[in-house]
Amino acid sequence: MSPEDYADLFERPLLATLATIMPDGSPQATPLWFDYDGRYIRINSARGRAKDRNMRRESRVALVIVDDGNPYRYVQIRGRVVQIIEGDVAREHINQLSRRYTGQDWKLMRPDEVRVMYIIEPEHISGLG
Repeated sequence: MSPEDYADLFERPLLATLATIMPDGSPQATPLWFDYDGRYIRINSARGRAKDRNMRRESRVALVIVDDGNPYRYVQIRGRVVQIIEGDVAREHINQLSRRYTGQDWKLMRPDEVRVMYIIEPEHISGLG
C-alpha cells in the first residue's frame, strides 16, 4: 500500500490527527493541517508546544487522515520526523497551509512565535475503504 492508493485524501484539505509520544510513554494526539509533497508529509507548529517537544525528543509519529465523505475510509501513516526547520521557511509554510485550508495567510501568529516545520517520512501506510 502506498500514499497513491489514498491520493485524494492527501490532496484534499482534510485534517490529519498527529500522534506523538509523551515523555512518560503515553500518546498525545492533535488534529492539524498538513501537506504532502509526493514523498514527505509536512506539518507545522510553534516551538515549545507539546507536539514540538515530543517530536524533538522522539521522532516516531503516526497520522490518521479520515475521508470527510465516508468516516469508514481512512489512511494511517506511521513514520519518523526526518527534518525540523525553523525560521522563514517554516513561517512561509504555515502561510501555505493556511491558504490551502482557509484561502488566506495565517493571521494568528504572535510576533515572538517561532514557527517550526516538521518533515515526516512515511515508513508504514495502511488504510480502509
